[in-house]
Amino acid sequence: MQKNTFLLLIIYAILSLEGFCQNLSLKVYGETKVETRVIDSLNYLNRHNDYASVLLEVDSIQNALFKMGYIANKRIGINKKNDSVYTAQFHLKKKYNTIYIYYNNLAVDPSVLKLISQDVFDDYFILPFTAVERSLVFINQKASEQGNPFSTLKLANIRTDKTNLKADLIIDSKEQKRTIDHIVIKGYKKFPKSYLKHYLKIKPQQTFNLNRIKQKTDLLNDLKFANQIKAPEVLFSKDSTTLYIYAEKTKSNSFDGFLGFGTNEDTNKLEFDGYLNLNLTNNLNFGESFSLLYKSDENDQKTFRTGVTLPYLFKSPIGVDLRLQIFKKDSTFTTVNQSAKMHYQINSKHKVFVGVTATTSNNLLSSNNFQNIADYDSNFYTLAYQFLKRQNTNLLFPIKSDLYLETGFGHREATNTKEKQSQYTIDAFTIFNLNDKNSFYFRVNGSNLMSDTYFENELFRFGGINSIRGFEENSLLASLFGVLNTEYRYQINHAIFIHSITDLAYFENQMTNDKEKLFGYGFGFGILTKAGLFKFNYANGKTENSPFKFSNSKIHLSLIADF
Repeated sequence: MQKNTFLLLIIYAILSLEGFCQNLSLKVYGETKVETRVIDSLNYLNRHNDYASVLLEVDSIQNALFKMGYIANKRIGINKKNDSVYTAQFHLKKKYNTIYIYYNNLAVDPSVLKLISQDVFDDYFILPFTAVERSLVFINQKASEQGNPFSTLKLANIRTDKTNLKADLIIDSKEQKRTIDHIVIKGYKKFPKSYLKHYLKIKPQQTFNLNRIKQKTDLLNDLKFANQIKAPEVLFSKDSTTLYIYAEKTKSNSFDGFLGFGTNEDTNKLEFDGYLNLNLTNNLNFGESFSLLYKSDENDQKTFRTGVTLPYLFKSPIGVDLRLQIFKKDSTFTTVNQSAKMHYQINSKHKVFVGVTATTSNNLLSSNNFQNIADYDSNFYTLAYQFLKRQNTNLLFPIKSDLYLETGFGHREATNTKEKQSQYTIDAFTIFNLNDKNSFYFRVNGSNLMSDTYFENELFRFGGINSIRGFEENSLLASLFGVLNTEYRYQINHAIFIHSITDLAYFENQMTNDKEKLFGYGFGFGILTKAGLFKFNYANGKTENSPFKFSNSKIHLSLIADF
């Protein structure tokens, strides 16, 4: 009996507690049906756990009505209808749709106001009342960007007449405009200071603008030899502003080599070719780069090329590019090409060049049975432009787009002759990312030498892994050529990808009056290993009117290692 009584007491207590914790409901009315519809449009919360929550919701409704333009709205009261229902009533009164804000044009730049209002006058501007809050935030942000990070603003002396709502804009700047007084690099203490001034365009005495500074320091990730560890920080003291930039030095040296092999059509023997390409960047903490290339082709052709880039000489925005290239064709001729260019880095993506190129070619044959090979000297004045865009989140393809355009005008001197010439070159590629795994790669590469006469030893040589794939390295001669490389790429994961190969080319040889179309087809894959990026390419090349032959296939293996 006692047990039953005890159970009944527990059940009663639970039911009583449930009744005590029941939800309260809130219903809000206006003085008219129209006002009630306006209040209902706020979609206020009508279920609450306690009376304190009801009061907070009523206050929230009143603030929302104020932001809508009912600045004189009045809460008549909150009534308890029964144990679980509360009602509240408002009188909305007049709604103001616009506000006239008076300002001091010495404290606020009218050009800033024109970004938020279409009606800006010498001493006032007009805003929709619903846009007041975000407009004040915008004006304050612009004031901060102009070196006043601690400025505050408010609307004061709010008043009305019969038709309009008016207020005064008050800006309180307690301090003088802030400028960057000191810059401290954390993590990479030997970071080249010239890159701060000319590449990031951050320097002392610059007006302090934190948002703009963050945009500029993000460009550290576009450098090959450094990246940003974390966002910049600022230390404000009474008399100075110190900017802290966090960066680290990254692996920027690379070694690139490939081995290619295929069957010689004449001897039916397996032949090998390849090259070594070494690039050293920023080893002296100056931002400099040094390159060295040696290439040996299966046609008994050898290429040696070296170059150095020195950016921001003497702390100026001007840099220098120097290059030397030696090409030898078996025992037929040698060609030595020297170039010197000055470049100006417009910003992180754009660069322009101006320079001079000198070429000397020597005929090595003792008795010249080939009238199309001759000794000559040529000099060109060159102009060039480069655009480079990176995608640093992709380890396999860190560069999204690259465009290089060059034009040169000069002359060639041979035995008792001097002839004007001009050259045009384009080398560009871009990647269209469909999603995280699928992308298309397009590259256009071409050159044109314009001259009245031509020598064989001055023609362009192309073909191979860095040109139209499926052909022997540098086996094709042209006075004009253009190559289109396309790949469909599928990334299996962040370290492995496979791709198709579809290459098209067109070239002209004015010496032999040849005009030819070429095609290359194949596939390949790449694997990012601890040693570097290993690539395998299989391609077959054919001319427009020749049949497809497996014996013409070329296999290329390459390894790109960063250290």
